[in-house]
Amino acid sequence: MTKLMVDINCDMGESFGVYKLGLDEEVIRYITSANIACGFHAGDPNVMDYTVKLALENSVCVGAHPGFPDLVGFGRRKLYMDPEEVRTSMIYQIGALDAFARSRGILLQHVKAHGALNNMASTDYELAMAIGKAIKQVNDNLIYVAAAGSAMYRAGKELGLRVASEVFADRAYNPDGTLVSRKKPGAVIKDPETVTRRVIKMVTEGKVAAIDGTEITLKADTVCVHGDNPQAVELVKHLKTELEKNGIEIRPMKDFIS
Repeated sequence: MTKLMVDINCDMGESFGVYKLGLDEEVIRYITSANIACGFHAGDPNVMDYTVKLALENSVCVGAHPGFPDLVGFGRRKLYMDPEEVRTSMIYQIGALDAFARSRGILLQHVKAHGALNNMASTDYELAMAIGKAIKQVNDNLIYVAAAGSAMYRAGKELGLRVASEVFADRAYNPDGTLVSRKKPGAVIKDPETVTRRVIKMVTEGKVAAIDGTEITLKADTVCVHGDNPQAVELVKHLKTELEKNGIEIRPMKDFIS
């Protein structure tokens, strides 16, 4: 019997200047992959370098987390950029984090788009391809982290990239497999027990209940938890423990994504 494996990822390095965001130092002890902001939606050079160092010290793999150039809106507002603009913006941001990783003697593992860009590229094939092309042009060994069943997943596969199918531990799903808008009630799930039950079902059965109660099918290679959730530490610690209790091995995605 093949042993089930899953990666746990978290968005990190989203502090900026004197502003502190997230519980990076606490959460990083329980994850296997860190998605580090690249300065466009959040983060700055000092924070990027510090977060790479923090990941290295905790044996956590590092990935770029590029987003729209929107510090004020934290990358959660839709920007209508031409796919070519998106491609060059992705190259710029991935390259910046790659330099910090190399300066610390490590290589990037993956790329995961942030916020509104990620949501838009989940259904917009042109945007999904623009992100994928940027990844391939920078380093075709990088893993394209794509929302399960999304246009990004399809684009990554068509480009011949390694693709990790991502599910969200603490976010509610619409019946079409997209995420419920944070502006709507129930979009963020805060109860650790509820989150854990959902994730175990996603990993073991490939299914999750949408916000209207309908069951949808998805593939879970990597599970995203959010470090800016006030219950983040309790949530990710409990999730990791319960996954392991259920015989699911927690490993960085590079160990099993081919």
